[in-house]
Amino acid sequence: MHPRNNSHKTTPCPNQPNPPRENRAQHSLKPVQPDAALAAVVGSKPLPRTDLTKRLWDYIKKNKLQDAKKKTLINADAALKAVFNGKKQVSMFEMTKLVSGHVK
Repeated sequence: MHPRNNSHKTTPCPNQPNPPRENRAQHSLKPVQPDAALAAVVGSKPLPRTDLTKRLWDYIKKNKLQDAKKKTLINADAALKAVFNGKKQVSMFEMTKLVSGHVK
């Protein structure tokens, strides 16, 4: 038997330590500013990412934009098409990435 090779394990970078768990939780509560395209959906006031996501899902459900056959897909209306960079349909995972590009 060969000795166990631990070379695949990553070691923390000494120049950039991982933030404590509390800081990561506070990061999601820090207000972000939606740009004009996203503000048309969730409002223009700064809000925490958690609230932004909740408002986005409220909008999707209210307007019945979740695909009926494949629930992981979101169909864009005119307002969401601007947020989705012109795409007619995105997965909920892609949506998270696209929305991140519309906050400051």
